[in-house]
Amino acid sequence: MTVLGPVLSEALGSTLAHEHVLVDFIGAELADRSRYDGEEAFQVALPHLRRLKELGCETLIECTPAYIGRDPNLLRRLSRASGLHILTNTGYYGAGQNKFLPRHAHEESADELCARWVLEWRGGIEGTGVRPGFIKIGVDAGGLSGLHRKLVTAAGSTHSKTGLTIAAHTGNGLAALAQLEVLRTEGVDPSAFVWVHAQNEKNSTIHLDVARQGAWVEFDGIGPDTIVSHVQHVETLRKNGLLGRILVSQDAGWYHVGEKGGGKFRSFETLYTQFLPALRKSGWNEEEIDQLMQSNPREAFAIRARKA
Repeated sequence: MTVLGPVLSEALGSTLAHEHVLVDFIGAELADRSRYDGEEAFQVALPHLRRLKELGCETLIECTPAYIGRDPNLLRRLSRASGLHILTNTGYYGAGQNKFLPRHAHEESADELCARWVLEWRGGIEGTGVRPGFIKIGVDAGGLSGLHRKLVTAAGSTHSKTGLTIAAHTGNGLAALAQLEVLRTEGVDPSAFVWVHAQNEKNSTIHLDVARQGAWVEFDGIGPDTIVSHVQHVETLRKNGLLGRILVSQDAGWYHVGEKGGGKFRSFETLYTQFLPALRKSGWNEEEIDQLMQSNPREAFAIRARKA
């Protein structure tokens, strides 16, 4: 489900699994679209998206959650102007010690939160008609707090009702394993779960464990200074027969609300101009790169019921 409506998964093409166009880190109680000029944000982001299209990217998965700057109208305009498929999300982000959670998320049950997210799926986000293409949540490192366990439970229920994949900002490997256990209890197959920011966990044994369970392990910190480490991460899974469980991206962008002109926008180019050439130099063939950039995201974000 893109911001312009449904497309066949085969149409996604080369896909970046975790990027941002606009982010506002002020906190849930103060975040508001009146804090930025939407036209300025559009003009700042568009050249970067058009350049991405020139490099061969077809789809950008925009991971900014509600209350941190999610703007479906802006994304719809940018999709039309750039020619990229763009996905946005439903769900809430509890990482960062709950700074980005609205007050009602503390008070409502998992079922009540699920009902809010399912309503966005069925009726569109905030009256725009734009529907979410996945569920985005966030949890801190370590064992899950009661509040974060509730978010994961709500996400599992939402997946069961919508078929949407759960992409979870995850503090470390222990938190990834804890989320998978909660989801398994909810009857959600691990293939519906994306471990976001897996590169922050340095124990590759946990990467292998999560991948072998059938979840997606996403290494999304690719930048000019992290090419070597990200090649090592994906090589470890590939050599263990787990290429089919990897997603990659850059966590790049973005128009930063509160900074003049949106601040410094980190381009989306590095994966295409440096990381993929590094994989080829390491011996990856084009079929393997196509699986990493096309087949895996297509499978990960397809909308379908997944039951354990």
